[in-house]
Parts: sequence; C-alpha cells; structure tokens
Amino acid sequence: MAKGISGSDPAGATPLSDEDLDGLIPTFIATRSDLNFAEQANIEAAMRWAFGRRRVASIERLLSIEFCDRVHKRMFGDVWRWAGKRRTRVTNIGVDPTQITTHMQLLFGDAKYWHEHDSYSEIERAVRLHHRLVSIHPYRNGNGRHARFIADLYLQALSAPRLTWGMASGERPDIEVRAAYISALVAADKGDIGPLLLIADE
Repeated sequence: MAKGISGSDPAGATPLSDEDLDGLIPTFIATRSDLNFAEQANIEAAMRWAFGRRRVASIERLLSIEFCDRVHKRMFGDVWRWAGKRRTRVTNIGVDPTQITTHMQLLFGDAKYWHEHDSYSEIERAVRLHHRLVSIHPYRNGNGRHARFIADLYLQALSAPRLTWGMASGERPDIEVRAAYISALVAADKGDIGPLLLIADE
C-alpha cells in the first residue's frame, strides 16, 4: 500500500500509487478497511441506480466505452477523483495505456457480435465480456468489481439472473472466494474459460 493508507492490498489487486491516492476524496480514510468501507458504500449506491429500477441501458449503449466509463464513475466517483477516467500509467496487470481504447473497441465489437449471433450461452457471453475487460484493466483501480458489474448489467438487459461470482453459498471465507476467482482468471488468460464459468454461476 502506498503512503497515507495503512494495510495491505488484496491478493491480485493493482497496488495504489501515491499519485492514485492524491485523488482520494473522503478525508476520513486512514486504513485499507476505511477505503473498503467507502468504496463498498459507493458501489451499493451504484447498484441501486443500476438494478433497483428499469434497465439503465440498451445492449447497444451498454457495450460501449462511454457507458463503461460512466459505470466506473458511478461505482467509485464518491471516493476517487479519477473514477471513470482510463489509466495513463503501466500497471502490473493490463494492456499498455496507449492501447486501452483500441482494446476496448475490439472487445465491445466482439461482444456485440456474440450477442447478435448467439455465439455462446448468455452466461458465457457475460463471463467472456468480464474476462476481457479485466485483462484490459482500463482504470487505475476497481477493474474486477467494475467488470463484474458490467457483466451483470449485460445479463440484466437480457432479463437473465445476475451472476454469483462464487459468493452464493456464503460457506467459504472471502479470502478463499477471491483466491478461486483469481485462479480462474489466470486459467481464462491461458484460454480455459471453464473455471471462470463455474465460479461465476456457482
């Protein structure tokens, strides 16, 4: 963790730099627990906006860079000044910053094709959308949570149930759920989407 906030980053997370922390809005945050609390409150507000009423976007609009940025801002805009803005520095995960826009355009083009041609099941289309978005890593932080949110919005637009991402039973500790999720992402990076499909709809 960069200076200014005590506590360790979750396994697999993109570390926050001092420059990132300059964009922190709430003044009470001193620990990773404080940050988690603030971000979760912001995400819950975004969930009420997204899932508490009629659909917020058509498939065409949802599968776009503009809407993707808007959702990230909705999820984290109360916590970070840079929410909704694509990253400009190299991170431990993701494509080179100069390639983010290109990769996002390719992803949303592919996702629209999958949708129009029923290339996969509804769930697999959502999971593949999620995985590609995570692998691009468009934002400074919150990419996994954002990509899961986008996948769930896609399913909502199809009137399909949201995914559980391994948290349905509540029997496993959060740390085990996260470890299984990270392992499934690694497998998907190598071309095996199966474990991520199992985690997503567990």
